[in-house]
Amino acid sequence: MPSTATWWATCVVGCFDDPDRAGADSSIMVEASKVALVTGASRGIGREIALSLTRRGLAVGLLGRDVAALEAVRDECGPTASVAVADVTDEAAVRSAVASVEQVLGPIDLLVNNAGRIESSEQSLWETDPAEWWAVVETDLRGPFLCCHAVLPGMVARRRGRIVNLTSGIAIRDSDIYSGYAAAKTALVRLTGSIVAAAGEYGVTAYDLSPGHVETSMTTSMAMHHGRTSWTPPAAVTDLVDAIAAGRADALTGRYFRSGADDLESLLANADAMTAADARTLRLRPYGADDPLAP
Repeated sequence: MPSTATWWATCVVGCFDDPDRAGADSSIMVEASKVALVTGASRGIGREIALSLTRRGLAVGLLGRDVAALEAVRDECGPTASVAVADVTDEAAVRSAVASVEQVLGPIDLLVNNAGRIESSEQSLWETDPAEWWAVVETDLRGPFLCCHAVLPGMVARRRGRIVNLTSGIAIRDSDIYSGYAAAKTALVRLTGSIVAAAGEYGVTAYDLSPGHVETSMTTSMAMHHGRTSWTPPAAVTDLVDAIAAGRADALTGRYFRSGADDLESLLANADAMTAADARTLRLRPYGADDPLAP
């Protein structure tokens, strides 16, 4: 008998590719997301995600701080998009923005935490400005937390919802620079795990998505990318977000994806191996079977 991961992956792919099959057996129906909230939607990756989700038929709430830029993206998206102005570090503003989007578009069943920032210079931890370091952590960790905190009660009550947290490769390796960004993005991976552990039984899935090296105003401002000529295409990011929205990645909840390196088909093909090895998650590696901290 196939494992749960294999069975679910087969059902998801089968239902997505064969609507007649899905309709014939509602027990394997996978319901796609209908209303998304994308943070940092006024430009860069957030804008690309919002536009792609709109093309896929989702209504999209556009959250950010720049009203004019958000309205421009709304015009690109069309009538199924709504603007919500908020700083993601402001709890009251986030709650108001979520309420506004849901009043206009309906219950949010897909949250994409994309808004973020990074230190303005490449410095060691002891050289960085403490105020800037903390501001980075607030945007990159408190912001996603507040957005999750605002949408999760509704998702849990409706017993369905999906959350995508945009993280980074720096979250899974040591770095001598950008320590605030690294700390926040690593903690965000742990936040994803907390969501899956607490809300998974209520039909909520969550994912960590590293966008790779997409050419944006943030990446081009980083000295480490000066002179770079090879960039991750935005479609590599939006394709994975679209697949998550369609329910095709539900079997891979709690896992870390990397745009430009991963494709959904190969991930689903290795779902059993990932489950068995508890792979693509943030874990302490024991030094051996006799390590007292070994699981």
